[in-house]
Amino acid sequence: MTVPPGRRERKKAATRQKIADTALRLFLERGYDAVGIRDVAAEADVAVTTLFSHFASKEALVFEQDDDFEQRLTQAVTDRAPDEPLIPALRREIQSLVRHCTADGATPIWRMIDESPALREYEESMRLRHAESLAKAIAADPDLSQTTTASRTIARFVIDAYSLAREAPDPDAALDEIFRMIEAAWAVTCPSGHSIGTAGQ
Repeated sequence: MTVPPGRRERKKAATRQKIADTALRLFLERGYDAVGIRDVAAEADVAVTTLFSHFASKEALVFEQDDDFEQRLTQAVTDRAPDEPLIPALRREIQSLVRHCTADGATPIWRMIDESPALREYEESMRLRHAESLAKAIAADPDLSQTTTASRTIARFVIDAYSLAREAPDPDAALDEIFRMIEAAWAVTCPSGHSIGTAGQ
């Protein structure tokens, strides 16, 4: 029997989501440190090897949208309209990610992360990886004409904007303030006459 195109991928995605949802529920119910990989696999009714085929570590179960977030950030650079300035495109994506991560129900998850040294360390390494991927996308864009150092600096600023806004009482106001500073930093690196747009767009 021939498997229809995409069916296997859909099944894999459904299994992955089931594992992640199960893990998060157990972590919140029992505490992150009290739940092991075998507990998650048993509750999700999958083999431990299947779990590890989707997630490289226990910490990765908490940040199951890690790869999606990284892809969205790089695509904000690569997929923006030809005449769209970089910083407003990045601000729009960061704002979307912040709203996702501050939605109702997210507070217990972030509390769990803040209380776990292992999860805090994983989040930090994840942020650095996202910043490097974003920096490479910026540096590779011929229309931006940025050095590696400038690209990495702006990328770090943008990733930090996400964390700072997520923790702020008013995330949107925080993003407005932060991106005005990022816009100013970007203006310093831009060739004379290069259109940079405005952070409030």
